[in-house]
Amino acid sequence: MNTLQSTHLPFGPSNIALNLPENVEVLSMGTPVALENPVQAVQDALDNSIGSPGLDAVIAHKLALGKDPSAVIVISDNTRPVPYRGESGILWPIVERLLKQGVRSEKIIVLVATGMHRGLTKDEIGSMIDARVLDAGVRVINHDCQETEYLTYLGQTKRGSETYINKRYLDADIKILTGLVESHFMAGASGGRKSICPGIIGEASTFVFHGAPMMADPNTTDLKLAGNPCHEESFEVASKAGADFIVNVTLDHEFNLTGVFVGHLKDAHEAAVEHLKTYTAVPWSGEYDVVLTHAGFVGINHYQAAKAGTVAARIVKPGGHVLMVANNTDTDVIGSLAYRTVLQILKLSGPEALEQILLSPDWKFIPEQWQVQMWARLFKKIPLANFHYFSPQFTEADYRVCAGGRLAALADIDTASAAPEKVIPELFEKALGKLYAQHKGDEPLRIAYLKDGPYGIPLRD
Repeated sequence: MNTLQSTHLPFGPSNIALNLPENVEVLSMGTPVALENPVQAVQDALDNSIGSPGLDAVIAHKLALGKDPSAVIVISDNTRPVPYRGESGILWPIVERLLKQGVRSEKIIVLVATGMHRGLTKDEIGSMIDARVLDAGVRVINHDCQETEYLTYLGQTKRGSETYINKRYLDADIKILTGLVESHFMAGASGGRKSICPGIIGEASTFVFHGAPMMADPNTTDLKLAGNPCHEESFEVASKAGADFIVNVTLDHEFNLTGVFVGHLKDAHEAAVEHLKTYTAVPWSGEYDVVLTHAGFVGINHYQAAKAGTVAARIVKPGGHVLMVANNTDTDVIGSLAYRTVLQILKLSGPEALEQILLSPDWKFIPEQWQVQMWARLFKKIPLANFHYFSPQFTEADYRVCAGGRLAALADIDTASAAPEKVIPELFEKALGKLYAQHKGDEPLRIAYLKDGPYGIPLRD
């Protein structure tokens, strides 16, 4: 194999240099243009909103009602690289406008939309949020989907979801949502309505929203809103809860701001999604014997790495191989006990049997089963043994829990003490060498590298 092709792999805060064989097709999304003046762009967007008055006008209207208004600003957790601090920060400009217009700091809450995820620690909050927000005396509170005393029931959706929403949010006079719009393997795109559903819903509300029938629908997929039942359910729940204003952004590969979309819940979000589509599509033709990929920023644990798995499933040949690396920096590198439990069913029974079990009327819904069902999309195309995973944070015991095999075992190298920037290129090189040696077909191996991991969405030429 000739290593003639230079590229890189995003891993944590830096890029790892890769030299891949010349015949590897590097599949990459387009490059969006970063905004020249992100500080001004955020301020301009807050004044010139989409489908609604600007933020100042929204705040002034609430103040004119003669109350001492409260405000809740919903933010994403640390699984999304939303710029809540720094030059592109969107949180302080919102808080600053609330304060300048007379909303008291003790009446403002920043609510972390954890969904089914764990709450953020104090240190995580401090590292993620602009210090000016905390210095102003604004409280930051984690949503807890099981904290029933802080959930309010809003009835059923058309599909039968029991709609429970965070009470602090519903009770606020000014409701503001923030988030990142990127491709999403279930809801089509993140941002907008997802700040509410699943961001601040109760656990019971997920039983239909993330239930097996909805996850089995082929329209529950990336970059698709029309006809996507997951998107439609999320929007219906968010509409019940209401939102006065949203602030959504798009980012480039280096997490620079490329767009600010603010205003009406539906209109601003749809504008962001249309912008997203212009550069996230990755053209390809024909399936590949081997797909190399990574779990991206979102892949802080194995649970989140499923997003990269479903993207790889689009282009790998039946019976092919997928090689994935992930920077699992979360305190739990795999995921919750519920997630681990359903993973074992996948490992023991296979993807088809798993789906039959989850669709059975006798099955009792388990939170986070949906992510295992998404992994099953990959394993309907390739055997579990043909998925090869590497995380520098994983122990031998962690690998035994998760579906698939160890990339280090395929590459036949010891990764115990090696730095990721040294070991990952070697893992890919040695693993590809092994697969070349094992290949028996008349045609040469077709190999692809998904340079953008879970973010670029392969669409057929």
